[in-house]
Amino acid sequence: MRIDPENKALDGLTTFLAFIALNVIFLVSCVPIVTIGAAVSALDEVTIRYADEERGRPVAGYFPAFGRNFVQATLLMLCLLVPAAALVFSGLFWLFNPEPFVTALAAIAFLAAAYAFAAFLHAMALVAAYRNSFRQTLKNALLLPAAEPIRTLGLLLIPVTIGCLAVIFPPFVLVVATIGCSLGAYGSAFLFRAVHARHRD
Repeated sequence: MRIDPENKALDGLTTFLAFIALNVIFLVSCVPIVTIGAAVSALDEVTIRYADEERGRPVAGYFPAFGRNFVQATLLMLCLLVPAAALVFSGLFWLFNPEPFVTALAAIAFLAAAYAFAAFLHAMALVAAYRNSFRQTLKNALLLPAAEPIRTLGLLLIPVTIGCLAVIFPPFVLVVATIGCSLGAYGSAFLFRAVHARHRD
């Protein structure tokens, strides 16, 4: 029996297994919490590279990207993801207050949290794709959700949909644990590529 290394089915299976391994590595990397920014940027880097005509090896490239992006991604996470989480907490607190004014504040908090989370997603992709200064990356990340509302909505829907499915349909957690994050990042990579192509100097 001979196995053809160019066989498309074998190649597809190899890619599928690589994305499962990438997913597991990513989730483990997120466990310390403070490493979430570096983990997301590393996942973005390898999936954006792979989306660009399937260049690179996602698993082999993950850890170098993690180390390379760690400092800037962590600082950006503190500037964007932490405030987003605080706004969600505030919105939930205000949501249960019967006063209409306070309910309106809750809605504003949720919208601001969504914008900050969208900026965080853009920031991680910018860290992954470019070697700009921290200040420039933060500025670009804050401007991109307003400049690219449709694609940004798509970027938000991917993690939100995955999270909602995991809550509504508990067995879906198995999908998230095996391939959901890496596959979601791969889908996001095409949106990031389109955004970056439009705004590249």
